[in-house]
Amino acid sequence: MQRVMSQKKIFVVVVIISTISILLQKGGHLSWTMESFQIGCPSTRFHCGPESKPKHTNVAFLKTHKTASTTMQNLLFRFAERHNLTVALPVQGCGHQFCYPQSFTTRFVDPHTVPPNIIASHMRFNKAELQRLMPENTIYITILREPGSMFESLFSYYNQYCPSFRRVPNGLLEAFLDDPWHFYRPSEKDSMYAHNTLTHDLGGKKDHPSTDLAYAQAFIEEMEKDFSLVMITEHFDESLILLRHLLSWDLEDIVYLKHNMRTSNSKQSLTPSLIAKIRNWNFLDAILYDYFNASLWRQLSALGPGLLANELRLLEQEQGRLVKSCFSGQSPIFRSGEEIQNKDLRPFKPNKNVDIVGYEIPENVATGLSRQAQELCLKLIMPEVQYSNALLRSESLRHRRNMQFRSMHAAQQSLRTAAQHVQVQRSQQPAADPGPASETGIASNTNSASETQSQSVKAGTRSSQTQ
Repeated sequence: MQRVMSQKKIFVVVVIISTISILLQKGGHLSWTMESFQIGCPSTRFHCGPESKPKHTNVAFLKTHKTASTTMQNLLFRFAERHNLTVALPVQGCGHQFCYPQSFTTRFVDPHTVPPNIIASHMRFNKAELQRLMPENTIYITILREPGSMFESLFSYYNQYCPSFRRVPNGLLEAFLDDPWHFYRPSEKDSMYAHNTLTHDLGGKKDHPSTDLAYAQAFIEEMEKDFSLVMITEHFDESLILLRHLLSWDLEDIVYLKHNMRTSNSKQSLTPSLIAKIRNWNFLDAILYDYFNASLWRQLSALGPGLLANELRLLEQEQGRLVKSCFSGQSPIFRSGEEIQNKDLRPFKPNKNVDIVGYEIPENVATGLSRQAQELCLKLIMPEVQYSNALLRSESLRHRRNMQFRSMHAAQQSLRTAAQHVQVQRSQQPAADPGPASETGIASNTNSASETQSQSVKAGTRSSQTQ
């Protein structure tokens, strides 16, 4: 009976192997595994399929002004901390920016934050200097915003900093746009906020004549070589989906809350006429935006509308889960800086006429979270300046610990090398020459002879006892 059962088992195994072989030969193995068992891509946490790759962790983000770039920076900072990566941060003399508006150089980077994996603070783009700092396989990304809404935000935010804006009677945007050259001075401090700011941030010439279309085309071609992805503020979530595929990240890596937003009463609505004037004044920025906005949608089209819609839905669900855990299922409540009790969560206020909103974790929620969950929620809502300072403290501490470890390791290595050197010297030392006998030498030889004789006698005694 056992022999018959064994034969049946062998037969079943042969049938299974044959079936699998036929499926493989006909190319049916993908539909068999993927469709029959409903294994789909992508998930919120894992990658699947033959194209799966490890997460790419070396990223340079060119942080442009008033483009939702602070939201993007917060996302990158949290990714770096979660994956134990190093973020390049500015030296103390540069503040929280890399000595902007000067062109970036490695001298602006705090030595405690090198070699870095990620860089995401404001700078004026300089690809050659960044290549000196960042790993060879670094992926470069940036973000652009529609020129009308961006310039309105710049005018409001930097109204008390930029002399070109301060000269305008009653701070009226309409007055500036009626005659920009009456107020604008190309070479004065902070002039980059008043004319083609995107072009300046990206390393271009903000005051290049708008009639030179060849310059604009050449600049676009250079950007396409430098940046693997140019995100668009108005399509932030769609841009994040492209980023996720570019870097092989999980959906949980791209969840976010909006940062550095103005209150509604700090914003000005724009008429089509004002938007047209803004685009005309910021002609280079408008050309860049129009080109890369179209480029973004070409990339999204290649991704496929079904996959895009699915991932946008999954991203919304993932963000909902995070908000639920940090804000007890409620939508985050925007608060002005004066309303936020925790000073580490108060956003920077650029001037008295502009209110920037931030967040606070509800006290009843914070007390119910684990320490790790509290830290995650805190970093999710932490403003740029405070987060940059916190990162610099932690990376400086890690740098000192690494230096101490290296010093101890070097000292131990030196001791081992010295010990090995001494052993080599001893092994190579020639046998000592007895030379002329001295009294001490005679006494020593006599004692040695006596000890030898004594040992011989004892050995003989033991031998005779054994016999």
